Amino acid sequence: MATRRWFIGTVTAAVAGAILRPPCAYSDEASINERMSGDIAPTHDPCIIRQGDTYYVFGTSMPGSPGITLRTSKDLVHWTARTPLFSSIPDWAAAAVPGTKGMWAPDITLFKGKYYLYYAYSSFGSNRSAIGLSTATTLDPDSPQYGWTDQGLVLMSHEDDDFNAIDPARFVDLRAKHWLIWGSFWSGIKMRRIDADSGKPLDGEPKIYSLASRPEPSGAPDPIEAPFMIERKGYYYLFASYDYCCKGVQSTYYTAVGRSKDVTGPFLGRSGQSMAQGFGTVILRADLKEQGRWRGPGHCAVFNDDGQDYIVYHAYDKSNHGVPTLRIDPITWTDDGWPSVKS
Repeated sequence: MATRRWFIGTVTAAVAGAILRPPCAYSDEASINERMSGDIAPTHDPCIIRQGDTYYVFGTSMPGSPGITLRTSKDLVHWTARTPLFSSIPDWAAAAVPGTKGMWAPDITLFKGKYYLYYAYSSFGSNRSAIGLSTATTLDPDSPQYGWTDQGLVLMSHEDDDFNAIDPARFVDLRAKHWLIWGSFWSGIKMRRIDADSGKPLDGEPKIYSLASRPEPSGAPDPIEAPFMIERKGYYYLFASYDYCCKGVQSTYYTAVGRSKDVTGPFLGRSGQSMAQGFGTVILRADLKEQGRWRGPGHCAVFNDDGQDYIVYHAYDKSNHGVPTLRIDPITWTDDGWPSVKS
């Protein structure tokens, strides 16, 4: 379900009254989140990549610009907002999804010296949605070579489809096959092969695989979205966000993970229960006390930096008007191969 439309339309008042708090006092063991400062809010649906000595975080568009938000940092701690990518929605997207006003849930990858930025458009409350793609040779806005090329439509869902084409994530498996994973509500998380160079669906391989869902007895769309996949030591790990985002401090989002030896699943949580039936192992959840500050953590991406795995996501700051805020945590791995986060 396209719940971000509600969020984009209502966050303006909260942002207008938001005050970014200075970094708290910390010891050498303080977390990244305790030390983060600068332009970390509002950030929604973040993805991250490093080019050279700079980290780049892209996110869903915010009021005032239809384009993808961009933040940069040299150390993962101090962040600076840059000019949003794209000043207008491409004509093809406006025609494909009438009424769309923003670009959602980006995903960034690098392949053969080219950066691939996927993003989504949708219309409120429906699965008439589209995933688009832009490419660039550098992420540095100050470079003479900087510039994005619109590659147009990647795939689309319509009212008679059982899936919703938003929340894209690109993945390369151990056999060098390239995949696009996506999905929000409806029947859950989907995946299909894409061509490595074009980044678009691979001719002759139309099969769509179902990876995870949360069946609702009422038949309502499944509250699951925002997939992201990594490989580690022969296992494929699928992350997904459950329940509801985009309601400020009332958001019930949390993030779960399952793993499989096969890229197409089945993905099982640590208990052995399948993500196809709505299970999985929780890795991110809200502060549990009623007055806890951080609510609805989700829409994650996972990245490896100099051998350390990190998870980047947004959470709604109860002490700051419920504004969605960038969060980054290091991941530790258990002896039996499960990711763990201590924020």
